[in-house]
Amino acid sequence: MGHKGISVTGLVCGFAFFLFPLHSAYGDVSYSFPEEMKHGSVIGNIAKDLGLEASRLSTRKARIDSEGENQRYCDINLSTGDLIVADRIDREELCGEKVSCMIKFELVLEGPLELHQISLLVEDVNDNSPIFPKDTIKLEITESADKGPRYRINEANDADIGQNAVQRYTLERNEHFVLAIHDYTDGGKNVELVLDKELDREEKQEMSLLITAVDGGTPQRSGTVVIHVTVLDANDNAPVFSQAVYKASLPENSPLDTVVVKVSAKDADEGMNGEVTYEFSRISDKARKVFSLGESTGEIKVIGPIDFEGDPKYEMRIEGKDGYGLSSDSKVIIEITDVNDNAPVIYLKSLTSPIPENASPGTEVGIINVQDRDSENNRQVRCSIQQNVPFKLVPSIKNYYSLVTTGELDRELVSDYNITITATDEGSPPLSSSKSVQLSVADVNDNPPVFEEQSYSAHVTENNKPGSSVCSVTARDPDWRQNGTVIYSLLPGEVNGVQVFSFLSVNGDTGVIHAVRSFDYEQFRSFKVQVVARDNGSPPLSSNVTVSVFITDVNDNFPQILYPALEGNSFMTELVPKAAHGGSLVSKVIAVDTDSGQNAWLSYHIVKSTVQGLFTIGLHSGEIRTQRDISESDSMKQNLIVSVKDNGQPSLSATLISDNLAEVPELKDISYVESNSKLTSYLIIALVSVSTFFLTFIIVILAVRFCHRRKPRLLFDGAVAIPSAYLPPNYAEVDGVGTLRSTYNYDAYLTTGSRTSDFKFVTSYNDNTLPADQTLRKTPTDFAEELDDSEGSPEVGLYEKLKAGLHFLCYPTGRKLVDQRYCADVPQSSIEFQAQIQLQRPGSFSKAS
Repeated sequence: MGHKGISVTGLVCGFAFFLFPLHSAYGDVSYSFPEEMKHGSVIGNIAKDLGLEASRLSTRKARIDSEGENQRYCDINLSTGDLIVADRIDREELCGEKVSCMIKFELVLEGPLELHQISLLVEDVNDNSPIFPKDTIKLEITESADKGPRYRINEANDADIGQNAVQRYTLERNEHFVLAIHDYTDGGKNVELVLDKELDREEKQEMSLLITAVDGGTPQRSGTVVIHVTVLDANDNAPVFSQAVYKASLPENSPLDTVVVKVSAKDADEGMNGEVTYEFSRISDKARKVFSLGESTGEIKVIGPIDFEGDPKYEMRIEGKDGYGLSSDSKVIIEITDVNDNAPVIYLKSLTSPIPENASPGTEVGIINVQDRDSENNRQVRCSIQQNVPFKLVPSIKNYYSLVTTGELDRELVSDYNITITATDEGSPPLSSSKSVQLSVADVNDNPPVFEEQSYSAHVTENNKPGSSVCSVTARDPDWRQNGTVIYSLLPGEVNGVQVFSFLSVNGDTGVIHAVRSFDYEQFRSFKVQVVARDNGSPPLSSNVTVSVFITDVNDNFPQILYPALEGNSFMTELVPKAAHGGSLVSKVIAVDTDSGQNAWLSYHIVKSTVQGLFTIGLHSGEIRTQRDISESDSMKQNLIVSVKDNGQPSLSATLISDNLAEVPELKDISYVESNSKLTSYLIIALVSVSTFFLTFIIVILAVRFCHRRKPRLLFDGAVAIPSAYLPPNYAEVDGVGTLRSTYNYDAYLTTGSRTSDFKFVTSYNDNTLPADQTLRKTPTDFAEELDDSEGSPEVGLYEKLKAGLHFLCYPTGRKLVDQRYCADVPQSSIEFQAQIQLQRPGSFSKAS
């Protein structure tokens, strides 16, 4: 791959450096740049170097990730694709004495997931001056020393490397000493002060020499040390270490005061000249904080925390010096061994939340990165996810995992997931860590409203107030917010040809159904409507339910008398033979009530009569009969007031009063009518008696002779026919509402032979009401024609010719009569009317007005 240089300005030292992007065959890229670049300086255009579109970096969530929690030194400009400096980069702090300082990052892109390795080679800048371990070095040299002894000087330590490190040493001009410099194989320098001219203690007992260390940077930096020389007696043997290089292995996390290694140097001299002391001649600042050296023992101990992940290896030099300045040094290498002391760390790099509940299986919802700072097997990590959740981890690139769905999601069942991810390394013993990921499920309108009941029934009493509540329907939608908000409405339809909206309305928010108008049970008893429950989703979902409304009857109709029809000021007039016996049928009262049930159960009562106990009326049939035989002392006219009552509660009442009764609402005129009637009867009887006395004598003679010849067979005292016009068809109901359900035809007649009243059942019709044109139409002429077929003679009078065929239509009250004892205690509404019954003898028959 070719190299491309990029100019960078604003460096610490003002020199020009070049950045070299080094592309790898796998899409990775490397850059070389100097340390201490200013914040925001461009390292290189990573988008161009990797062949990426800079315009898509933002949409693909491009970012720079570093291992673990390391400091973030660079960043990416999502607009241009430039790799820029994000924080101060100090090569010495990052890499110390390492020749090559390489920082590695990862460029992460999503959609799809893509990783690129970025290697940054930090070039050294001459920003550190050489520093000697001590500002002053004391040497004691015997005056007997010959020319040529060498006195080792600890080399200056320059944190920079390469050309920027210490390149040369200079000695201040003097008469006795010169510098001898030799290079070590590891790049260090052996600096020795060589006695070039013998010392004369008597001439000069002490002297100070200045040694300067100069690096090769631009501009150059330097450091100095003062050599204080004291002229002593001879010390001709320097200490010698037992090993040139000491190596030790130390587990990380070793406790304090652990002895790492012990160095030892021997000096052949005796006394003060043979006593060796130890000190660090070359050690980094990090190592100085971790290790200590026993000045007299040579033991290197742990004084600070040791972390393999921080620095796996330490190198240092130790000087052994005798009492008079002769010394030698040895190298110590301490290697730190890894211990599985770091649990894996889980990083949530990306998460899509909330996720729609209709997401298909295999949808990627998150990206997980797992890192372990340990090494080798301690670094190998296995990831797992808890059971019983519809998610799994799919290994992706390197130590990245994709969190994907494994099944269908249903927000109505589970709206939030707390997913626990566990990472375990392969160390001994293994370490693990967990991370909880909160994931919400977004609602989708996938549930229609559901009514609490399959159907609803409402019972409304007729004559209700418009706007009153009928019933309430409730539908539940398990969806969320607007998807679960239910709105109620009526489905268009008709009831008896009228739009349903004219009868009911529904509250769209509460589902309460109200009556728009008042209902009448006699018009219709029930109807059905469809209520629609619709949510506010997109698209909306709905469901229907049937509401059956039943109208309950109220006793709001008075009984109506069909027969007799009271018109004008006339009374109901019936003719009863004077010789009628007890139990004879006199007449029948027919009444109806358009209500239903017990509200239409009618009962008949005689409220007032001229003579108490003469007549009785059937409680439920309305048939008026004589209760005893009519005697000669009974008045010729009998007045009755009949009351018709229903069994409703609360009861309703209506009074039908003719003109004759209008003046006697409390029955005060009955005695007046009765007294007048008796007086008139007495006068008529007296007049007739006197007028016919003479004629009777003659008639008796003729009658006796005639009776000997033939005995009369029948004597018809009277007949009553009920006109069909009293039965209006609107009182007939097939369903059994009201009083009239079936029609019956009765033929009642009286005979003189038996002196009893026979009630004969002739015909029973079906449940349909007898039409007006099919009612009884027999006239007195018809009766006469029927009588002509029987035995008789032309001498038979009007009573013999009028067959006593009293016809009635009977209407049972209610659908099914119950025990009359039960009905007798129910409060009743009534209709009262006055009946006038004329008692007449045969031959004195006259048609009632």
